[in-house]
Amino acid sequence: MADVTNGLEARIALGGSSDLRRFAPALASIIVFGIFCTALPPVAAGETFRFVWPWIPALGIDLSFVVDGLALTFALLITGIGALVLLYTAAYFQKHPGLWRLLTLLGLFELSMLGLVLADNLIVMFVFWELTTITSFLLVGFDHDKADARAKALQALLVTAAGGLVLLAGLILLGALAGTYEASALPALGDMTRGDPMYVVVFALVFVGAMTKSALIPFHFWLPNAMAAPTPVSAYLHSATMVKAGIYLLARLMPALGGTELWFWTLTLFGGTTAVLASVWALRQSDMKLALAHTTVMALGTLAMFLGGGTVYALAGAAAFLVVHAFYKASLFLVVGIIDKQTGTRRIEELGGLGRRMKLTWAITLLAALSMAGVPPLMGFIAKELQYEAALGAASSPFLVAGFAMAANAMMVAIAANIALRPFLGRTTEATAAASEPPFAMWIGPAVLALGGLLFGLFPDVLGDFLVEPTISAKAGEPTEITLKLWHGINVPLMMSVVTLAGGGIIFFAATAIRKRLAAAEAGGLWDAERGYDRALGGLKATAMWQTQLIQNGRLVHYVWWTLVSFAVLLWSAIVIGGGIGVPTLPSLAVVEWALLGLIAFAAVAVPLTQSRTTALLSLGILGAGIALLFVLYGAVDVAITQLLVETLVVVLIAVALLRLPRLRLPRGSAAPGVAWGRLGLSALVGTGVGVGLLAVLATPFDRTITDFYDAASVPDAFGRNVVNVILVDFRALDTYGEIAVVVFAALGALALLRVKPAKEPSGDQA
Repeated sequence: MADVTNGLEARIALGGSSDLRRFAPALASIIVFGIFCTALPPVAAGETFRFVWPWIPALGIDLSFVVDGLALTFALLITGIGALVLLYTAAYFQKHPGLWRLLTLLGLFELSMLGLVLADNLIVMFVFWELTTITSFLLVGFDHDKADARAKALQALLVTAAGGLVLLAGLILLGALAGTYEASALPALGDMTRGDPMYVVVFALVFVGAMTKSALIPFHFWLPNAMAAPTPVSAYLHSATMVKAGIYLLARLMPALGGTELWFWTLTLFGGTTAVLASVWALRQSDMKLALAHTTVMALGTLAMFLGGGTVYALAGAAAFLVVHAFYKASLFLVVGIIDKQTGTRRIEELGGLGRRMKLTWAITLLAALSMAGVPPLMGFIAKELQYEAALGAASSPFLVAGFAMAANAMMVAIAANIALRPFLGRTTEATAAASEPPFAMWIGPAVLALGGLLFGLFPDVLGDFLVEPTISAKAGEPTEITLKLWHGINVPLMMSVVTLAGGGIIFFAATAIRKRLAAAEAGGLWDAERGYDRALGGLKATAMWQTQLIQNGRLVHYVWWTLVSFAVLLWSAIVIGGGIGVPTLPSLAVVEWALLGLIAFAAVAVPLTQSRTTALLSLGILGAGIALLFVLYGAVDVAITQLLVETLVVVLIAVALLRLPRLRLPRGSAAPGVAWGRLGLSALVGTGVGVGLLAVLATPFDRTITDFYDAASVPDAFGRNVVNVILVDFRALDTYGEIAVVVFAALGALALLRVKPAKEPSGDQA
């Protein structure tokens, strides 16, 4: 039997508590759920609610939210299941010191998901998308004193955040292509977006973002690893929230991006392959929680596959399966948490005979598992019938879609039977000897969800009229009608269901042998996407180490060298790509001007060639003074005065610093002629690049748009006639404040360095 003291969840006592405040988050979620329920009749009648507040009008970004069939279905699942999970959490973690931290994170996670599914503006949706990434990271890593929890949380963060960046690019391109960021406006623009040459790029970027969030192959590995999270988090994460965000995104954007061969084949192949392989790997698991995690990946693949179909039955199958999966998956996760709490283990081979001690828990498990297996009269049966009807009606490849669906569903039957029968039947084991029923707050949630699957199966019209039909109407972008029935007579989908149940039964009885073969294949080096992730992360770390050793070697001169090289490459690349500036016409210069240019050039060459700090400092002073004299010759006296003051101050400060610096020997080789001429060459490359760049800028026609704005706005908006001062103090106040702060911090750093006294001054003279 697993050591009860090893896991976070096993450390939490079951004793009662008089503190009812811990149930407040669940109550709040129930109230929000009730508010959304009031929107069911009007939304079912075809009404849509939209709320808009200006945010960034100049960029076409508003805080806009919409409540239609699709958004309402997700909102009800998020708040309804969220309330039950919060109730369960309050009992499950009632004596844990981190209870309120967990409840707070779950509440923030729920709000983030609500914002995501209700947002109408694509940029606002992305903001909430990333908030779910952050909150899920904190939830998966809740038990942060365990290295495994931290590693798995980081993995989930890296994968989903990287996908989020790709998605952002896709959403920006889609908004630019459609001319709007409002998702509610996209259905009318579908033909235009699909016909644009950028359609393929936009679709690829959006799909990659959805893949990472909803764990489609090859990004599927992070989701089972997220089982490092506590059981209530896993139940919420897998049933109603984050992992279905990618599916929601595809459904929301289907009117704009769907209906093409690219859409159909991409979603069908990735979704179907994910569903089948995840089901196979679920059979490999003896940990019930991990097996359920893999079945979630199967469900996400199935949803993606049927969203690719685009037919009414495909959309109805996806909508119905979305709801039924949320019900049975949350229920089973919570039940597994109960079993783990009461026995100290989740491994099937260590359990047995629980049915004699936990009859209520067994009844709940059976009901949820029957829905998962698709047995009538549960709602899972109706969803499976819709899937098979949609598979047979697939326009391009009905046999491929049907094969994917039947194979995955047959394995779901076996896994459901494993969870519902093996822990509860047979002889009592050491782990189950002292098991008993959990308190009310822990079993009521899974019981409500399991009964929901039964009630929706017995009364499918309620689900169809109020959830499925409005959902598929929102997906399709137009009103759609469909009737859900428990019995359609003897037809091909029914026969497919019978074959699925029979196949699942065979797999169930062969489950032990299958698990051993899969374990052997895994030990034999079977390809695993997570190994690719580990190698990629290792390669990234190795590259960072190599880059750090190459560039950041601790020498300031080295940093300056690399900075100037990078600047020169970028500058000259821009000049060459921009076509250069041609051959400029040089003005005729007076003798005094040539003399000053010669002096400046001599000082500029002396700085990189000299090996003496004093000589370099004097050369810099001469260079600055020469430039100031040029300003005087051209009438810019105020600029010349500023230049002279700055140069004088710099020379004084550096001279003072030199007095405090230790006398160090030059690094070996730094005095070599080649090094000095290399410094001169780099300086010439950067200097000429800046000069050529300035000439190119001056050759460009001057656009006075910004200048005219400042001229017109200075007096009425900022009450100042000195435009330069107004720009610095008012229009760019934060910039100016930041620049002042940078100077202050730099001065403090310099002061700290000057106050450092070395323990022993090395010998040698560098002056």
